[in-house]
Amino acid sequence: VGKIILRMMLYLYAVCSLYPIVWMVFYSLKNNDEIFISNPFGFPTHFRVENYRTALTAYNVPVYFKNSVIVTVVSVFFSTVFALFFAYAVSRFFFRLKKYLRTYLLLGMFVPVQVLMIPLVTLVRDLGIANTRMAVIVPYIAFNLSFATMVFIGFFNTIPIELEEAACIDGASIYRCFGKVMVPMVKPAISTVIIFNFLSIWNEFPMAQILLSKENLKTLPLGLMFFQGSFTTDWGAMGAAMVIASLPTVLIYIFFSEQVEKAMTVGAAVK
Repeated sequence: VGKIILRMMLYLYAVCSLYPIVWMVFYSLKNNDEIFISNPFGFPTHFRVENYRTALTAYNVPVYFKNSVIVTVVSVFFSTVFALFFAYAVSRFFFRLKKYLRTYLLLGMFVPVQVLMIPLVTLVRDLGIANTRMAVIVPYIAFNLSFATMVFIGFFNTIPIELEEAACIDGASIYRCFGKVMVPMVKPAISTVIIFNFLSIWNEFPMAQILLSKENLKTLPLGLMFFQGSFTTDWGAMGAAMVIASLPTVLIYIFFSEQVEKAMTVGAAVK
């Protein structure tokens, strides 16, 4: 009986979690009348695929999508690589002020982004990268380093140092030891960092709104604002754009979810 009750509760939780996604898909296939008056929560009476056509042609969604992909992929890649290098150095090397340097970097997790907006705008202007993709890529890398570093340091600390000693005895250099021994063992952590940083950067709005003013450089969260007109709003097309914007995050989680689940237990397994 207990197992049946637990299973029913899990089914209920799954339905509550998936319904917003299903509702968003239904929302993207309706017109304004169905969304607000005749059929706000039900199955679409007519599949209005033209909402997707409108989102892709009339509202410049492909350009926003391309900008989001470029900015997110570059930011996630470099924040992950930099955090890997730094976390490995902190967890394995011995040098002066190591603890203070680690604490200094991790403090970035506790600094609100809103506090740094004005200095950030000034810095971007002084660096000469205002109104370019680098204007958001550089801050995204910096702001996501703290979380990635914390995750990687935790994983590196659980790996026995004897594995590296054995590799060094066999003639491996420190770089080969890092690339061939350590990095493969922290793949679950890498997947976790990629997912969380991807979601954070892909959905980021206030920083992009302040630092990107050119129309051809705006990302998807900024592009969704253009669906709201002064007198009327095409809510169906906006729903289609939201579905398009959600697809990469869903796919990223599908491909990396198994590694994230392993990340929850790999520390205990390594110990």
